[in-house]
Amino acid sequence: MSQIELDVRNLKVFFSTPQGNFLAVNGINFQLHRGETLALVGESGCGKTVSALSILRLLPEPPAKITSGEIIFAGRNLLSLNAKQMREIRGKEIAMIFQDPMTSLNPVLTVGQQVIETLLRHKSLNKKEALKISAQLLGKVELPSPEEKLKQFPHQLSGGMRQRVMIAMALACEPKILIADEPTTALDVLIQAQILELLENLKNETGMSMLLITHDLGVVTEIAERVMVMYAGEGLETGSTKDLLDSPHHPYTKGLISSRPHLGSTREKGQRLTEISGSVPSPHQRPTGCAFHPRCDWSTEQCKTQKPLLQTPNQNRQFSCHLQPGSI
Repeated sequence: MSQIELDVRNLKVFFSTPQGNFLAVNGINFQLHRGETLALVGESGCGKTVSALSILRLLPEPPAKITSGEIIFAGRNLLSLNAKQMREIRGKEIAMIFQDPMTSLNPVLTVGQQVIETLLRHKSLNKKEALKISAQLLGKVELPSPEEKLKQFPHQLSGGMRQRVMIAMALACEPKILIADEPTTALDVLIQAQILELLENLKNETGMSMLLITHDLGVVTEIAERVMVMYAGEGLETGSTKDLLDSPHHPYTKGLISSRPHLGSTREKGQRLTEISGSVPSPHQRPTGCAFHPRCDWSTEQCKTQKPLLQTPNQNRQFSCHLQPGSI
């Protein structure tokens, strides 16, 4: 395995709200290796985005508070850095593509004004030089007439174009790590495929590592080498994409895979898709024992009272369940 670029250890994120206090992320661990794509997968509300925002220290404090853990990057614990030191890392060494480009881009600033901001912040450039590089970046993400696009406002672009602008902004300083939070949400299938291909090509070209956040296993299959399945703020299963999708060890992973529609399926007309019963528990009412047990077809009394320990069938595979590999 290649060198570790990012090492997240026992990360816990606590939120204080009028309805009560809760853990949104409960002791997750994962490593991102140089040049690889790791996907964080799970239903909405499982803690994927909170985990990613914690890496860049972008959670508002309060109500959020990182109560324990380490995030090791380039030999330093990001959680121990001050605000000035973090500003030097954000956008330059670790960049992020946010989920909705329409709300992430400033509607009253032109595309050019927003793209050059990162360049002026982290590189010794004047405005003219930054605009020239910005046009090159828009061309790199395959936006037509990049010089004209720099003069336009976000509302004048299509959803796919806005997402390409976000990618260009994220790649402006050639970061070592790109965090992509649902980068294809609300895009049609054709544009989604183009964005995924673009991200994969740019990753291969620059050698950067990518942390992909998604609930779409089809996207995972396309570009991720490894997957971590999250549920109720915890990592339930981690492994290579092929091994995990071909042979899931955790019932939740199996449920996610089984609920996918498949082209050419032998499913009879009108037959419902397989589904996971119930929904992700409220963070204020987390079940005892295994958090997934109220929705699990393999649940036992032990699951209701005892939190499962982490099992490691081999060095590339981990899962947290009372069941043994091959039991589901």
